Amino acid sequence: MHPLKNALAIVTLSALLSACAVAPPKQGGDDATTAPSPAPAPAAQEPAAEGSGTAGLAATLQHEEKLPAVELTSDLLYKLTKAELDFKRGQWQSAYVSMMVLAQQTRDPRLARRSAEMALAAKQGNEALAAIRLWRELAPDSDEAVQYFLGFSVLGDDLSESEQVFAQRLNGAPREARGLVMFQMQQYLLRARDKAAAFALMERVLAPYGGMMESHLVLAQGAYAAEDKDRAMREAKRALELKPDSELAALTMAQVMGDVDAAGQLFAGFLKQNPNAREVRSAYARLLVEQKRYDQAKGQFQLMLKGDPDNPATLYALGIMSMQSNDPQAAETYLRRFVDVLANSEEGERDPSKGLMLLAQIAEERGDLDGALGWLDKVSADEPRLYMTARLKRAYLTAKKGDVERARTMLHEIAAVDPAEQAEVVQTEGQLLRDAGRGAEAYTLLADAVKRFPDSPDLLYDFALAAEKQGKTDEMEAALRKVMEAVPENHHAYNALGYSLADRGVRLDEAYALIAKALEMAPGDPFIMDSMGWVQFRMGRLKDAADTLRRAYTIRNDAEIAVHLGEVLWQLGERGEAQKLWREARAKDPKNDALRDTLARLNTSL
Repeated sequence: MHPLKNALAIVTLSALLSACAVAPPKQGGDDATTAPSPAPAPAAQEPAAEGSGTAGLAATLQHEEKLPAVELTSDLLYKLTKAELDFKRGQWQSAYVSMMVLAQQTRDPRLARRSAEMALAAKQGNEALAAIRLWRELAPDSDEAVQYFLGFSVLGDDLSESEQVFAQRLNGAPREARGLVMFQMQQYLLRARDKAAAFALMERVLAPYGGMMESHLVLAQGAYAAEDKDRAMREAKRALELKPDSELAALTMAQVMGDVDAAGQLFAGFLKQNPNAREVRSAYARLLVEQKRYDQAKGQFQLMLKGDPDNPATLYALGIMSMQSNDPQAAETYLRRFVDVLANSEEGERDPSKGLMLLAQIAEERGDLDGALGWLDKVSADEPRLYMTARLKRAYLTAKKGDVERARTMLHEIAAVDPAEQAEVVQTEGQLLRDAGRGAEAYTLLADAVKRFPDSPDLLYDFALAAEKQGKTDEMEAALRKVMEAVPENHHAYNALGYSLADRGVRLDEAYALIAKALEMAPGDPFIMDSMGWVQFRMGRLKDAADTLRRAYTIRNDAEIAVHLGEVLWQLGERGEAQKLWREARAKDPKNDALRDTLARLNTSL
């Protein structure tokens, strides 16, 4: 997705929708529409209870004001009850007709509304609209009836009736409420089949209100949806001129610009003048994230946190940003606070599972396996996907602590019914076997699994890695090429094959091309950069290799990257720095195979 659209679409839409109290009905079929669920129709929601229903229904019929005085005769009660029973039996048409006739006879708007509900439930759009028209006629002051009518009428070919209603609503609204009514109109018209006619309608209805910022915002959004960029720009610019401190205007202007750098400059300038503009600052931070300008994005989120120190979304974002910038201590502080805030929250999101998973990752990376397991134990089963991931991770960490058989038992106890989850369980078991030095068992396990789950590219990828460890490089390459064929955008497969070729010192030009393609798909990935540095080293380009590996290690100080960078520096004669890197690698991962093999091959020690 284009970075600007990705950064702005959610923020702008949420801001616009938050200004709208009424959303249009949703379409429910080819010939029907499902409207917003109103309160149950009092007159005929349930058949009267046998023996004592007459008095109750009579009381219900008298509940609302401005209703006709209808005597609940035995004949009327019978017809109402029969219509409801017919409807429950699936005979919507007879029930609908009976209810419409009774509405016309009694002039009771609730019966017209009930007719509309029946037609809606039966997905009969034309009948629903007829009932809604009658409802409006019988209850001309009902805003709910108007909302239903607009929701349906904009779907038709003739928008003239809708136009009259929109114009009346705007004219009759208090000045301070007209902006809201304009946004509501925009939401309704988004569903019109004829987009050009809907935009022309907006232009006519909004013409008397050219001095209002909201009028130009609505037109800007409409023009943008119609891909008329010039018109959208003019309208957004006019809205911002009319109200220079409007966050909605600034967000809309940035959205219609379509230029990331220009939008960033707009946001920066707006925030200088309006430092408390939270929606704009949030959009600016997201834009910076999309551009991978993580330090600047983190600064924006930190400013947001000052104004709202317990905002869970900001705390979580800062936790992610801190992890991106290799600051696990700060990440842990933010994520701990995120978990605490959600634990004490009385409304909104309350499940901290995603934060708990990240805290477990941080603890694992610093070698605190018991701490990681503690965080994972707190992940709630209410989040099934994260709970599954947490159980797999618990088994993996249990194996990492040395109890491989207990870890395998934990995996076998997971009742995964979905094939994708079953494959994931096998992948985890294969990984912990490989890590435990039981590569032959891992290979056998995964070779059997790819036969059971042939449509799992991830499982096939893991099998390829296991095959390589057993020296079965032909099987490894065949599996990875199958992954590339099934998932052409899987940069891991390109990287793995390229790295394998480079590590074996064969087909280096092909290895370079594979890794370059992976890096093109995932620029800035430190592990693919590590592969690129390694193939450059194998090709004799030592300086290029050192530069690439330094960049990778700056992004992520991983033990294996340190080992590779150390070997390149060793060959360049920078042996002191090489040994320093190897000591860092040993501190991070004392059992690292690459470090052991490198030191043995170079006949040196630490």
